[in-house]
Amino acid sequence: MSEVPDSLVLGVLGGMGPAATLDFLTKLQAFTPAKSDQDHIRVICDINPKVPDRNGPTGAAAGAVLAEMAGALQGAGAQVLAIACNTAHAHAGLIQRASGLPLIDMIETAAHAARDSGTRRAGVLGTKGALRLYREYLAAQAMGLVSLDPARQEDFMATLYRIKAGDTGPAVRREMAGYAADLIGGGAETVIAGCTEVPLVMGPGDLRVPLIDPGELLARRCVAVCLGFEPIPALPGS
Repeated sequence: MSEVPDSLVLGVLGGMGPAATLDFLTKLQAFTPAKSDQDHIRVICDINPKVPDRNGPTGAAAGAVLAEMAGALQGAGAQVLAIACNTAHAHAGLIQRASGLPLIDMIETAAHAARDSGTRRAGVLGTKGALRLYREYLAAQAMGLVSLDPARQEDFMATLYRIKAGDTGPAVRREMAGYAADLIGGGAETVIAGCTEVPLVMGPGDLRVPLIDPGELLARRCVAVCLGFEPIPALPGS
């Protein structure tokens, strides 16, 4: 490959949770076509586990914290943003207004990948907030969403918090595969890992249908945008 050109500076809003952010950064590095240190993208990452929980009563408070983080990333030199958390995309508009920077949208990226695969019904493993976002984005691409029933969704959330606490052992992996199997049994033709912790315990080989990892797709797209292989996303209203 020819020499990698100068790249845009990527700002990453992370820490939700920290392990998932590190997984995203690892993928970002792996997908960059670099022959030397200098060929890699400059990344300014705020790994902030103090962001209020996006999944509970404090979810609305997360927006103000994320907006402040985005403004600080812009002040530090970031030119384009990414969020290493699905649910936090509920605050995408506020984040972009606060920073004046475009956002490479993970949920949009995953929805487009599902559409391009020919999927008509996509199963999503995610928080209630993430499910609301995916339902909207998938519907815009003429796709339906398959989700867990309420009791299994509560079980999924319990498993999710175990992963956040550091448990990625065999029992958690079996549980996550079971949730995916439920979605497939409900008619999902593809499963979207709609929470960044899901790929920490489940991979494509664990399913009999394709698995879409939005974090992986986001990392690839960040590389493409920052290196000029793909246009910079437009700011809302521009």
